[in-house]
Formats: sequence, structure tokens, C-alpha cells
Amino acid sequence: MKSKKIATLGLITALAMILSYVEALVPLSIAVPGVKIGLPNIAVIYALYRLGVKEACAVSLVRVFLVSLLFGNAMSLAYSVAGAVLSLAVMIPLMKSGRFGVTGTSVAGGVMHNVGQILVAIILLETGALAYYLPVLCVSGVIAGVCVGVVSSLILKRTEKK
Repeated sequence: MKSKKIATLGLITALAMILSYVEALVPLSIAVPGVKIGLPNIAVIYALYRLGVKEACAVSLVRVFLVSLLFGNAMSLAYSVAGAVLSLAVMIPLMKSGRFGVTGTSVAGGVMHNVGQILVAIILLETGALAYYLPVLCVSGVIAGVCVGVVSSLILKRTEKK
């Protein structure tokens, strides 16, 4: 891997980690625990559209592991990995299809991130009752996905090579 690419991946991963920390500082007063804006996904979407699939996966997973190591625990790692993997598993084919814009891809990623986390919670806590949170989390995923998608679109447009 070229030095410039490694440095770029390091910077984008660091940005994703900073956005994770900033997001943790912003309290959201919502009745459902765990609802977040998804700021780190701005860096992941940037990596997906500018650098490629492998690079976006690396940024996302390295960020998840490092943030869990620094600020979380094994449970937060399990939830975050599930959300990140399912989100990427949906965003990658949507992006590759060319039929969805950045915001549409981001919305799908946001919703699937929440679905992944609920699935892990259902498995770990051994209760299907948590599925009742899914509609609220889907709505929050759409809202967060739109916000992240719009910001990501603006950043991608401003950083286009001319």
C-alpha cells in the first residue's frame, strides 16, 4: 500500500474516532436509549465513495475497535461491530449499483446499523421483546441517515477532483 494511501486512511480513521467522541458528548434527550446521530459515518461514507470498499470497511472496523477499546467495553464492541457490518453490507451494493445517491445509501446504512444492534441485543439478552424498539430505531435511523447523507454529499462535492 502506498504511503499516501496509508496516511489518508489514518487521517480518516482519526476523524471518525473524533466524531465518535464528539457524538458521545452530545446528549440526545430521546426516550429510547442508544439513539445517536451517526457522525462517524460521515468519514465512512467519504471513504466508501472516494477510496473504495476495502478502505471504507477498514476505516469503519478499525474505528469501532479503537473506540470500543478506548471508551467502551465488550458489549459496546458487539453492538458496534454488528451495526457497522450490517450497515456496510447494505451500503456497499447500493453504492455500487449507482441507483442510489449518497443520502439514500446513508439512510439505508443508518437503518441497518440500528437493525444490527437490535439483533445483537435480542441474542445477548435472550428476549424478542426488544424488537418493539425497532420501529423507533428505524425512524431515528432514517433521520440520522438523511443528516449524515446530506453532510457527506456536501463534503464529497467540495472535495471532487477537478
